[in-house]
Amino acid sequence: MHVIYGGTFDPIHHGHLRLALEVSEALEVSRVHLVPSHIPPHRGNTGASAAQRLEMIRQAIAGEPALALDEQEVQRGGASYTADTLRQLRAELGPDCPLVMVVGTDAFSSFDRWREWQEIPGLAHIVVVRRPGSELPVGSEAAQLVAERCVGSASELHSRPAGQVLELAPPLLDISATGIRRRIAAGRSPRYLTPDDVCRSILAWGLYGARPVEGQ
Repeated sequence: MHVIYGGTFDPIHHGHLRLALEVSEALEVSRVHLVPSHIPPHRGNTGASAAQRLEMIRQAIAGEPALALDEQEVQRGGASYTADTLRQLRAELGPDCPLVMVVGTDAFSSFDRWREWQEIPGLAHIVVVRRPGSELPVGSEAAQLVAERCVGSASELHSRPAGQVLELAPPLLDISATGIRRRIAAGRSPRYLTPDDVCRSILAWGLYGARPVEGQ
């Protein structure tokens, strides 16, 4: 089984990393692949460049065999669309390998506004991570998709290449990249919200309006 967890990772933080490990354990896979977007269609420009975000992810996952970096969206350039990424992976993995994409309920709630969203269930399974305070809108395409395709265990994802939905509710760290950026812009330290190497890079590069913080 091949599992991807996409996002902007601007910057990557302990919430991302802990979630990825929770998913690897819940799905009983040896590795989860982090796929940073080049240009996120929902947001536009990022605070850190693609190269800087790649480097921060490398720093964050160093020494952790359960996490890997997939650079395909950055290498492809342009706006990053999930359907394109899944098609590329399906071509590489072949038709029979189970392929899984991980998404939070907040992002999945607008699933029907994603480009070519109808094609995605035919390319991959979807693992929906339930976030506190974020529910799928009643009657939405996302909620209907869960109702029609939801399975009760991760083992069912291993038995076919695509088409199922699994909901997970792992313990989550209440950390957001938006909150980190705001904290840094206000002159506050991001330490312990991100890995130390990532924190040092943010300060060294002057990202998000960073300026030197005493003790860093």
